Amino acid sequence: MAKQPVYNEDSIKSLDWKEHIRLRPGMYIGKLGNGSSHDDGVYVLLKEVIDNSIDEYVMGHGKKIEIDIEERRVRVRDYGRGIPLGKVIDCVSKINTGGKYDSKAFQKSVGLNGVGTKAVNALSSHFTVQSFRDGQSKKATFAFGDIESEEDIKTDEENGTLVEFLADDSIFKNYKYILDYVEDQIWNYVYLNAGLSVYLNGKRFYSKNGLLDLLQRKTNEEQLRYPIIHLKGEDIEMALTHDSHYGEDYYSFVNGQHTTQGGTHLSAYKEALVRTLREFYGKQFDPSDIRASIVSAISVRVQEPVFESQTKTKLGSTDVGPDGPTIKSFINDFVKTRLDNYLHKNPETAEKLLKRIMQSEKERKDMAGVRKLAKERAKKANLHNKKLRDCRTHLTDEKKEERLDTTLFITEGDSASGSITKSRDVETQAVFSLRGKPLNCYGLTKKVVYENEEFNLLQHALDIEDGVENLRYNNIVIATDADVDGMHIRLLLLTFFLQFFPDLVRGGHLYILETPLFRVRNKKETRYCYNEQERVKAINDLKGKPEITRFKGLGEISPEEFAEFIGEDIRLSPVMLNDETSVPELLEYYMGKNTPDRQKFIIENLRIELDTDEDPEPEGSDEEEVKEEEKEAA
Repeated sequence: MAKQPVYNEDSIKSLDWKEHIRLRPGMYIGKLGNGSSHDDGVYVLLKEVIDNSIDEYVMGHGKKIEIDIEERRVRVRDYGRGIPLGKVIDCVSKINTGGKYDSKAFQKSVGLNGVGTKAVNALSSHFTVQSFRDGQSKKATFAFGDIESEEDIKTDEENGTLVEFLADDSIFKNYKYILDYVEDQIWNYVYLNAGLSVYLNGKRFYSKNGLLDLLQRKTNEEQLRYPIIHLKGEDIEMALTHDSHYGEDYYSFVNGQHTTQGGTHLSAYKEALVRTLREFYGKQFDPSDIRASIVSAISVRVQEPVFESQTKTKLGSTDVGPDGPTIKSFINDFVKTRLDNYLHKNPETAEKLLKRIMQSEKERKDMAGVRKLAKERAKKANLHNKKLRDCRTHLTDEKKEERLDTTLFITEGDSASGSITKSRDVETQAVFSLRGKPLNCYGLTKKVVYENEEFNLLQHALDIEDGVENLRYNNIVIATDADVDGMHIRLLLLTFFLQFFPDLVRGGHLYILETPLFRVRNKKETRYCYNEQERVKAINDLKGKPEITRFKGLGEISPEEFAEFIGEDIRLSPVMLNDETSVPELLEYYMGKNTPDRQKFIIENLRIELDTDEDPEPEGSDEEEVKEEEKEAA
């Protein structure tokens, strides 16, 4: 029998605040990531700093926030009251220290637990905080949470607080900020704080009409079934419309915090919409018919909100305050009264909304038989043996936070799927293997998803038939070869997701796997290069005549090598839709009848990765094969 370790007083360890944060960063900021996903830790660090500035604005102090991001260095300057000078250091280096415990000062604050900026400090290789108050200033500089310097100085700067930080690249490896993600964060701040100006690298973000502006930016007016309904009350605001897309889009907020995973307030809002519209129209519509193709936003402010994680992505509170009503009754009363009144006063809108619901009802009933047959076929196909190599993480309603770490690779061909399957992390990474090229589903109805075996099994693997709320994998990664066929398969899969599950794409769940095109090595070192520039640099760095291999497909990369590319240093390109993007127009361009335009797109994007005409071609390259592939594409 193995000798048991001694368990005594020496076994009990006490860590100081920064050691604990650095040892268990996920407890404080969720997943780490490298910036390729909107919920990666570097964006949480930024949010924690901005939240403090937003709270100042909510309390009536400072109408402007300036954010500058230069490569990895972040600077946030607000014009609020400024941290009290005697507490500047404590507020960023002592856990459970802050001004938000006083409910009178911050009745409905975003942050309440006194951790936010401490986590930023501890997880940054450089962190500076400076407060300006009435001609006096206190500045403190830290490294990895340890204070390096402090100074008291006179100043003519306006009141407020300045925070600068550089996230620790030993924790956030190979990270970068994608400014599109940052802009989305900032837009949400200004929608929820009408009248506030936020500047990102000099660009101004401003909203006058709150959630109305949000929905106008998120939708295409020509595709709306009726004008956006915008209702606002004390501590609650909602906006609502329907268009023609598949799925449901919701944007939910609590005290200015974007609750990407919803919570009690969003559940109450969905129930209230169904109940109110059933009563208004006098018909027991199926909830899915009422909510199909909906685009809506809900924002509430509550006292002392309780979130289900430090990152505040899901509300767990049941009451709006210590002495207030339940969140469910608060939201239901508002929706029932205000939405009912609006529809009575706007009969034309009410009629258009009814037609949209009845259309959804007809489509659902027409699909009932097809859906039943599709489920039976999926069971007979034995999905988990035939197509899916699942991960060991089993998601339950009680453990949905585990979804943050799960990834599904969608690949084509036995060799490619075999390499990924052998090299993946079996705990969190799954593989779905396609058989040949998927169907081009552009212009087809959702019926094809059930009738086509590949799409039907993929839908079941993801568990998205009834919406993305049950999505089994947080990250869906398209892994195809970097050639013409691979680009085509990629476009076909993108068409599938954009046409039938656009809310999955807008939710930031879809990615393209970047894999190296070249391996450059000598006897001492091996470099994997993802583009031509990296290849040339590797050749120059390794000198001499290193061996150069160009990978023609994923199947040519050994499982041992593949493990490096889908592990800690995985490179993912997020599939992002700008709010101005029209999905129908996008699909028409790439998958419609404009074949020459699409061919040109594929060839030009292929050439970006493979063109070697301008650089010296080292021994062992495949220039002729590149030209042959381009010739085929043309």
